[in-house]
Formats: sequence, C-alpha cells, structure tokens
Amino acid sequence: MVIETLPARLDPEEAKRVRQERLERIGSWLLPLLIMLFAIWLWDRICVWNEIPRYILPRPHVVAQTLYTDAALLFGSLLVTLKITFLSLLLAVIGGVGLAVLFTQSKWVEMSFFPFAIVLQVTPIVAIFPLINIYVDNQTAKLLLCSWIVAFFPILSNTTLGLNSVDRNLRDLFRLNGATRWQKLRHLRLPAAMPYFLGGLKIAGGLSLIGAVVAEFVAGSSGQSSGLASRIIEAGYRLNAPRLFAALILISLTGILIFLVLSLVSHLLLRRWHESALKQER
Repeated sequence: MVIETLPARLDPEEAKRVRQERLERIGSWLLPLLIMLFAIWLWDRICVWNEIPRYILPRPHVVAQTLYTDAALLFGSLLVTLKITFLSLLLAVIGGVGLAVLFTQSKWVEMSFFPFAIVLQVTPIVAIFPLINIYVDNQTAKLLLCSWIVAFFPILSNTTLGLNSVDRNLRDLFRLNGATRWQKLRHLRLPAAMPYFLGGLKIAGGLSLIGAVVAEFVAGSSGQSSGLASRIIEAGYRLNAPRLFAALILISLTGILIFLVLSLVSHLLLRRWHESALKQER
C-alpha cells in the first residue's frame, strides 16, 4: 500500500510570522551596519568637500592608519585603562552585593548606610577627587577609587531591590517550613535578585570604564604607564587629531565590547528560567 505524504504547509499567519522573525534577525545587525558605513562615508565626504585639515578633523582612513601605526602605544594605554576598569568593577560587585545582603538582613543597617551610598552617587567625581588626591598617595589607587565610586551604586541599588522583591507567598512558605535566615538568603533571595544584579552589572560595566577615563582626565596622569585618557589629553595639546580620534574609537569599542560580554553572561545565566531571557511566543 502506498501512503502519500502531503507537504507540510504553513498557514498564512504562521508564514507571515516566520518571515517577520527572519527579517528582524537580519535587520538587527544589517541596519546598524549600514548606518555606520553611511556615517563613515559622510564623515569622509565632509572632510573632502570642506577641505578640512587633518589636525582639525582627520578623514576616517587617516584615523585607521594612525590606529595601526600607533598600535603599540594606544593598546598599551588601553591595557592600563582596562586594568582600572575591571578591578573597580570587581570591587564594586563585592562591595555592592555584600552591602546589599547586609541591608536585607537588617533594616537598621540599611537606614544607617544607604544615605551615604546615595551621597557618593550624586556627588560629581571631579568634586570628590581633590580630597582623594590629598589622602591617597598611590596614583593607581586614586584612579581605582574614583572608578569604583562611579560603578558601585548601580550594583548596590539593583541588588538591594532584587533581594527585597521576593514573592510574599514564597517567604511565608519558607518561614512556615522553619527555614533559617541563611537558607532563605541562599535559596530564595539570591536567585530572585539575580536578574536585578545582572541588570546593575551591565550598567556598572560601562560606568566603570567611564569612571576610569574621567579619573585619568581629572588626575592628569602622564607617562608610559598612563591610560587612554592621558593619550587623548596629550594628542589634544599636540594637535594630533588622528591619534585623539583613534583613542576615542578604542574607548568606544571597548565600552561596546564590555556591554556585549556582560549581556551574554546575563543571557547565559537567565536563559533557562527567567522570563526576560526566555524566547517570547507570539
């Protein structure tokens, strides 16, 4: 007996949905790429049409050439900036999460110390740095402290919010079953706070880079062991616009890379259980 198999066909609505998803996947990377290429082309044309000298606005290929010829100097400075960035982010994670746990364990601790965290957040780092410059002798410690102050608050506030956002029914269930404070923290509060913490981490990652660069600007550090901000200041004094633009591009690309890496970490940690990372059904 011959069994005829009919080709599986999608209904019009399903086919439209599949096409829409395919277009969105392609457009998510194609459109930004096209706009970026157009912006680079327009930048180049503006320089040519207006005959702008390279010490004011260099053409894109001049910046790319400078990025290649000065790679040793620029990437060496990038490593210095990255060291400050990641160390400050690590300290912000340790301090922010640790203090957030203390806040959730004792309302008295939260009421006592949270206002000081807000003061650090709302006070401009350029206003705090003169005090840091007086009391801290080590140049690296100065930069690290400035960057940490900028990155600390998002992790503290987001993690505290997450730890306090546990479902009341689940809290009552743990209490009825005689769970200890440590068990409630480990099995209930910390998993509930994970999406909030990761959201704060993505914010703090970019802020730690910004803090490191701003701290270098304020500190005015110079020399072979200085970061990218010092290269920008030096290039500005010497009217070396190609190097200045090359350093700016390195900072921007580094910030984008940090955000993408932290977004990937967040997705990998949440993809199996949290609504924000699960694939949405349409």
